[in-house]
Amino acid sequence: MAYEGTKVHIDQILESIPPVAVYLLVGLVIGIESLGIPLPGEIVLVGSALLASQHAQMNPLWIGIAASAGAIIGDSIGYTIGRKWGTKLFAWAGRKWPKHFGPKHIAKAEKVFQKRGVWAVFFGRFIAFLRVLSGPLAGSLGMHYPRFLAANALGGIVWAGGTTAAVYYLGVVAEKWLSRFSYIGLGAAVVIGVVVGIIVKKRMTKHDDEEDEPAREDSSQSVTR
Repeated sequence: MAYEGTKVHIDQILESIPPVAVYLLVGLVIGIESLGIPLPGEIVLVGSALLASQHAQMNPLWIGIAASAGAIIGDSIGYTIGRKWGTKLFAWAGRKWPKHFGPKHIAKAEKVFQKRGVWAVFFGRFIAFLRVLSGPLAGSLGMHYPRFLAANALGGIVWAGGTTAAVYYLGVVAEKWLSRFSYIGLGAAVVIGVVVGIIVKKRMTKHDDEEDEPAREDSSQSVTR
């Protein structure tokens, strides 16, 4: 009975959210993130798709369209900005957001772009730090715009559409499962997911530091000589 009361209360809150506001928020946040400003675009997309699975008036198709449009337009503007102010832009961003645009992050992204070309633009949409850097970096490196636009549009549509569809249908299935269980199970799953994500992130950071250590040693040895 307690679960039923909670469920009704949550459903009332969800139904009060205007769908258009969610569509605009998704497009705006992902668009700004694609400009090169670190915002939680993927979290907003996942949250909105999950919300649509519980909101009768909210259409997941429009969420996917808004996310795709934000990604494509934002990356294109980011490309133009990077083309014009690339070096100065990354130097300023490195001071403003050192955890996202530090010299190590920029060097790693440039290496990926130089090696993979347009494929880095396409697959970069699925990787957090490349998703933010993709447009400005492609512009600063002088990538041919039509090729960039094609990879950017395809990557944006696949990423936005695929993520929306997967999360939406997962939410529908989860709602049916929760009707037999409770929101406690969902809360436990979220906590476990966050803990695992933190552990993986720490291990990746440690791995990157270990990879950089030989390079620093070689550099110090060359200076000594």
